[in-house]
Amino acid sequence: MSDEITRPDLSGRRIGFIGLGLMGKPMARALARAGAEPVVSSRSPGPVAELAAEGMIAATGPAAVAGQADIVILMLTDTAAVETVAEALLPVLRPGHLVIDMGTTAVAATRALAERAAAAGADWLDAPVSGGTVAAEAATLTVMAGGTDATFARALPVLQAMGRRITHVGASGAGQIAKSANQVIVALTIGAVAEALALARAAGADPAKVRDAIRGGFAESRILDLHGGRMVSGDFTPGGRVTTQVKDLRQAEELAQQSGIDLPTLGLSLELFEMLVDQGDGALDHSALYRLFAR
Repeated sequence: MSDEITRPDLSGRRIGFIGLGLMGKPMARALARAGAEPVVSSRSPGPVAELAAEGMIAATGPAAVAGQADIVILMLTDTAAVETVAEALLPVLRPGHLVIDMGTTAVAATRALAERAAAAGADWLDAPVSGGTVAAEAATLTVMAGGTDATFARALPVLQAMGRRITHVGASGAGQIAKSANQVIVALTIGAVAEALALARAAGADPAKVRDAIRGGFAESRILDLHGGRMVSGDFTPGGRVTTQVKDLRQAEELAQQSGIDLPTLGLSLELFEMLVDQGDGALDHSALYRLFAR
């Protein structure tokens, strides 16, 4: 585990990057700032053209990325997208290739893909991230990794170009288990902050002043700071979308079922975020859960 920011020198190294959404684009830029030559591909051509104009290498698809880089990073929307890209990647993987999946992917699918990569002589590391677009742009993401010791050691310099706190949690799938735990805490804490500030408003106090009053006490958290600020300002420009939160909570609920544990509060949180989507707020930042109570 590493707590301090250690920026590696990736000069001259070609590193593949597939998936240039809200998170992927700033992460690719972080690699470039560390000296790497990112080979980029995405479902939408716009971000590829934008990064190519900044000096990155545009590729036509996953196979083309793997043809130019022995390390390929995936930052995709969901498990289905990862599996689709993997079907294009796996036939061209060879010994020496390393695939780093930095999105939030189901644990069972992650382990199956790691086994298939190993059969081709390649390595697969699940390394999902937390911190949202703010941390992606600052290259201070929290990274939780699953894979062998050797695979993690090889990936570490690349991860250090994008993250600050990087933890090898365990074997394949362990990183995704940690991310599910992270998302449960994030969702439930957003719910707690949203309800508390909505209560303050309904009872006749200024939510912004209530937030200021309780900061620094036992209720202090990153979510009270960042997302609480969004709630009182009403600015829900997405850093992490509601639809993404729903997807992650569904995966966490599926993992809980597979693990034989009942998590009722997780189920309630999922229902609330699903209600927010049904009301047309799915594209907003997940802190917009406040709108469900404040309306």
